[in-house]
This record gives sequence, structure tokens and C-alpha cells, in this order.
Amino acid sequence: MFKKKRGNLRDDTLSGLTVSLVLVPEAIAFSFIAGVNPLVGLWSAVFVGFITAAFGGRPGMICGATGAIAVVAAKAFQLGGATGIEGMDYKYLFIALILAGVIQTTIGLLKMGRLVRLVPHPVMMGFVNGLAVLIAMGQLEFFKTFKGNFDDENNRVFEWIDGSQLGMMIALVLVTMGIVTFLPKLTKAVPPSLVAIVGVGLVTYFGLVDGRTVGDVLEANSGSSAMDNQFNPALVSLDGIPWGEWSFWAAILPISLTIAIVGLIESLLTLQLIDEITDSRGKSNRECLAQGAANMMSGLFGGMGGCATIGQSLLNMKSGGRGRTSGIVGALSLCALILFGYDLIISIPIAALVGVMFMIVIATFEWSSFKTFGKVPKTDILVIVVVTAVTIISHNLALAVFVGILVSALVFAAKSSKHVTVEVLKDTTEERIYAVEGMIYFASVSDFAEHFQAKSDTPKIVIDFEKARICDLSGIEAIHAMSERYRKAGKELRLRHLSPDCRHMIEKAGTLVDIEVAPDDPDYTVANLRAQKAD
Repeated sequence: MFKKKRGNLRDDTLSGLTVSLVLVPEAIAFSFIAGVNPLVGLWSAVFVGFITAAFGGRPGMICGATGAIAVVAAKAFQLGGATGIEGMDYKYLFIALILAGVIQTTIGLLKMGRLVRLVPHPVMMGFVNGLAVLIAMGQLEFFKTFKGNFDDENNRVFEWIDGSQLGMMIALVLVTMGIVTFLPKLTKAVPPSLVAIVGVGLVTYFGLVDGRTVGDVLEANSGSSAMDNQFNPALVSLDGIPWGEWSFWAAILPISLTIAIVGLIESLLTLQLIDEITDSRGKSNRECLAQGAANMMSGLFGGMGGCATIGQSLLNMKSGGRGRTSGIVGALSLCALILFGYDLIISIPIAALVGVMFMIVIATFEWSSFKTFGKVPKTDILVIVVVTAVTIISHNLALAVFVGILVSALVFAAKSSKHVTVEVLKDTTEERIYAVEGMIYFASVSDFAEHFQAKSDTPKIVIDFEKARICDLSGIEAIHAMSERYRKAGKELRLRHLSPDCRHMIEKAGTLVDIEVAPDDPDYTVANLRAQKAD
């Protein structure tokens, strides 16, 4: 009760109201992606948003229904065909979300959330850039409408709006962006995004201009202006699920795991981004626990799950929302809109929301990426470009991050392997002392081994590891193989100045090497080397 709170009540409340309005079209759009009723997406945003805001590890971060989760949720919703069971049923989505929540909670309990801190900065930049492009591309869909045409599979074909309708849409988007840009120069008493949405909304509501609304988009997508066929979670029946069949678990577990991992990656990377913006530090493991609880509750109450929404989170930051109150107000305001404000929801002008999101795109994109050309290593630029491209092409943020980390690791391994040097400190007819510098691991063992020729070397060889480290099994195996070569040549090989961690690693290897520590000097003789055999 006596801890200093982030932000203030007024800014958090106004920012939360703004966020709730922007969450509406996104949740509806993602519902169509998942193939569920729009109310499912809206209620998902309420449950996920409230629980993570109240109990999560990053005050001010906004969570709700997201496109990445919606794509995977669609697979769960259609799982009946995948398992040979006829029909599509919410029970599969329900089970997938419960399992995903359990996985996320387990990750939090094991304190594995901190692993996101290992994501390299170039990967973060590529992730943010790709996400900004995806958000922008998502807004372009609102410039399309259904004009009565169907494809060969009788699905609706959406075509670009044109004529005066297109002109009005562009004009209202520009007006919204202008308000968001210039209002802060006049006053910062209210969030400019809220003023823009309300202002353009009033102009549209009173018929001063004819602009497309959320209701128009909903009607174009579903053929009905009402959100009918409301889903009642109490009607979900778990009868008929083949709990004992491996085909069911083989189908449901990958979906749950994907929901859990994708959700945590998006959420924890968003958390890290907000940490940088606010110069503070969130709690990643606590966020994992909150995400897990939120997805389980979302499933129990008929939602489709969700995670952090970077666009709305940045909007919240820009509007002054810093504390938990902003996310809680956003979720409760959205709940009130669903229960009592249907007419208000369908009256929100799409142009205003698109304009706000375009401003978020501008704020999200790392424009400093262009300044890196010629100033940072080309490999870092490669990672940024690869992650951005994979994000845009695959629409899979988790895949893009994994690819970025893999490329970064390979680049690091390639660079490090070139930094192993071997210098001769002493050279006599009886003894030669080598000084090694660098890391001995899988990528560098070949270069390391090439410096030692058992047949032409002196009877006694000492390798000084004062400036070197043995990092993995490949390094141990390289020394083992080298020692075997020297033993067969009838020569003695000794290692000295091994760091405590290196000695500990070799001692744990046990069957690979035995280390005999000389009592009179820091030399460690590789003795009784036993070859790795099947027995």
C-alpha cells in the first residue's frame, strides 16, 4: 500500500479509455482470422487484459487478442477434422488454451522468463521493424470492402474501396494523424489519440461526413451488423473427446505449445521494449505466470486467448499510461462497451482507429536502423534484415525471433572461431611451451588442433590456458584426441593454468580424462586418458 506507484490516476484512466477503443477493431479482426464469433475476440481482450494488467510483471503493458495467437487458435477451433472427429467445436480451443496456460505458468515457476534477456539487440530491432510493418499492413485491410463477389469456394472477396469513399477514408485518417501529432503542442491534459477518436467519431456520428465504421466492417465480414450467435461457455461439452487416443494429443499439444511460446515471446519482448522506453525493469517470470493464468481464464470463459499487444502498449505509453490502472481501466471499459455500448462500438469510425495505429507504426519502427549502415558490423545489419523479412513474410513473430537468434549465434560462432591464437613461449630440444588465447569450443576446435603436430613436436609439451577457456564437450574432446596423438607418439602433454571452471568441467567429464594436479606447480598433467569407446 505504501509503495510508490507508477504514473498517476488521471493519465492512466484517460489512457485506458483510449486503449479500450483501439482494442475493439483489432479484437474483431482477429476473431475473423480465428474463425470465431467477434464476441470471442472481445471477451478475450477483456480477460487477458485485466488479469495481466492487475497481476503481470510490467505495469502499463496492454494485453489482448492478437493476430499471432488468432492464427494458432484457428487450428484448435478446426481440430475436429485434424483428429478424424467430425465437426468443429469450441471444446478443442478450450482445451488448447488451458494447456497453453499451464505451460506458460510452468515456465514462470521455473523462472525461465529471464531467457528473453538473451535476445540480441539486432534481433530486437528486426522484431520491432517487422512488427511495425505488420501493423501497417493490417490497417490496409480496412481499405477493402465486400462488393458482392465470391471466389470458387464461395468465400467473400474483399476489394479496395474507391472513389469518394476512398477519398473520405484517407482524409479522415490524415485528420486523425494530424490531431495526434499537433495536439500535444497545445495541451497535454488529455491523450491526443482519445481526442482524435472522439472528435472524428462525433463528426461521423452526426452525419457531417460519411465515413465507414466498425459496424460497416463487421457487416462486410459476417453479413450481419449484429454480433449474433453469441458463445455461451456453459454450453461447452467435453463429451466425445478421445482422451485416450494418441492422435488427439499429437494434434492438440503442438497447438498449445505454440500458443504458449508465441504468446510469451511477444509479451516478453514487448516487456523488454517498454523497459527501454520507461527506463525501468519489469518482472519477466511474473509476467509468464500472469499470461498463463490469463489464457486459462480466457479459455474457461469462452475466449481465444491472447498476449501483449505492442501497438496498444506503445499507445498507452504515449498517452501517459504507466501504472496498472491504465490496463485495468482499458479492460473494464472494453467490458462495459461489450455489455452496454454495442451502438457505440459499431459507430466508431474505422478511419480514426487506422490513423491512430499508423501513428503507432511510425513510433514503433526503429528508424535508427537506417543509421546503422556503414557504422556497425555487416553481420548485425544482416540479422536486422533477416528478422524483419521473416516477420513480414511468415507473420510469425516467434519464428522470426528464433531465426534471428540462430543467425546471431552462428555469426558469433564464426567470429569467435577466428580469435583462437597459439604462441610459443619456450622452445628447447626437450620442451616446448604453448600459450593459447581464446575460447575452445565446437567452432574453434579445428583451428586450435591445427597448431599442434605430435610427430614433429618435442618430447615434452606444455599448453598454457591462462588466457583461454574450454567451453564445451567439443573442446574437451579436442584435447582428448590431441593427447591420444601425443601418447601414441611417445610424448608427454601437460596443461597448466586451467581456470577453476575449466578444471571442473574436465573433472566432470570423468570417463574422458583424469587430471593429476602436480603438488609443486600449477601444471595439470593429462594422465590416464581413456578413449571414448562404446563400453
